[in-house]
Amino acid sequence: MTQAPTQDSGGMPLIRLRNIIKVYGEGGLAFKALKGFDLDIDQGDFVAIMGPSGSGKSTAMNTLGCLDRPTSGEYLFKGVHVEDLDRDERARLRRRYFGFVFQGFHLLPRTTAQENVELPLLYRGETATQRHAAAARALDAVGLKGWEHHTPSELSGGQQQRVAIARAIVSNPVVLLADEPTGNLDTQRSEEIMELLWKLNHEQGITVLMVTHEPEMAAYARRIVRFKDGLLDTDMRNEPMMLRQKTASAEAVNGEDA
Repeated sequence: MTQAPTQDSGGMPLIRLRNIIKVYGEGGLAFKALKGFDLDIDQGDFVAIMGPSGSGKSTAMNTLGCLDRPTSGEYLFKGVHVEDLDRDERARLRRRYFGFVFQGFHLLPRTTAQENVELPLLYRGETATQRHAAAARALDAVGLKGWEHHTPSELSGGQQQRVAIARAIVSNPVVLLADEPTGNLDTQRSEEIMELLWKLNHEQGITVLMVTHEPEMAAYARRIVRFKDGLLDTDMRNEPMMLRQKTASAEAVNGEDA
């Protein structure tokens, strides 16, 4: 990498995007998916990214996750210009700082939960002992202690998504990117996954960026960003669902004591 991100980037936000434009194709077939937007994300934030189909939210997520590079504009991560990095440098950045969770769980079907979680560490060249210990901690963190040796076919949809989240956090990422993480789950399992994402954000300080089309899921975020026609339409702070529930519980208790 041309310049390694530093822990102290002079008071700048963790992520800073400026005039981000993304164009697919050329000439008369060119399509401008992103038309120029600015966005700052601080360490420890929880941002829900919303918008209708074709609004640019998925392209914005791919840009934030260094999976794609903008056609023009600036992307600074910990003060480093990501748009100047080549493919290999972006891959190293992703391995070190980012974890990914997708709507499809993308688990290896004949591989145990523990082995699935260990994969990112295998790619980083860590020893078997290190991988086993880290995977066990990650599975414990998502509530799957005791399920290490089960394959995906032996797990529910919610449990499979928990394995996918454990795999995303096993390398201690700074940022967790979740693309429709509850899209394949029923209401109860969706709420369990959102409570888990909140816990990772609230207790471990992991910055969470989540694409969702469901307002009920976005309600868990600290911020809700909406895209429309390739532009950032609104960016609003939100009182997260978990804090609202805690406040309501405290008020109920105080009411009973009165």
